Amino acid sequence: MTYTVDPGMSVGHVHLKVSDLDRSIAWYKEVLGLEIMQTYGKAAAFMSAGGYHHHLGLNTWESRGGGRPPSNTTGLYHVAFLFPDRAALGAAVAQVLRSGVKLIGAADHGVSEAVYLEDPDGNGIELYRDRGRDEWPRDQNGELSMVNEPLDVEALVAEAA
Repeated sequence: MTYTVDPGMSVGHVHLKVSDLDRSIAWYKEVLGLEIMQTYGKAAAFMSAGGYHHHLGLNTWESRGGGRPPSNTTGLYHVAFLFPDRAALGAAVAQVLRSGVKLIGAADHGVSEAVYLEDPDGNGIELYRDRGRDEWPRDQNGELSMVNEPLDVEALVAEAA
């Protein structure tokens, strides 16, 4: 018998290995607007949006002073932060750009709109919003048909205003 996970399951938080905890805390506060919920000395910090216990854990338990991992190795591709709507995503992207952080990509996937960037340790970050299920692209058989089309970042940011 095949096990099927409960459809109410979600990803609650992610922990990232970073090389410099203070630098990473500052980056996630200034660029993404997360707040510190708790620190464990100089080795770990737990950050969130809206007062949740933590969406993001940062730690140096095995990585203090370490370098970026080579691009041709296994590991986390990116962590994705889901925004409730297009205006909220646009506001977040506007803040990223004001912070001087370069976007490394932007795409309309049909089911979602996403922008991509990296934190100071090279961890991939996706900021995205989902479209309603009734808007998801489907083929003639009704199967989900995601795409990878260009995203108009200027229009997205303008929506925040």
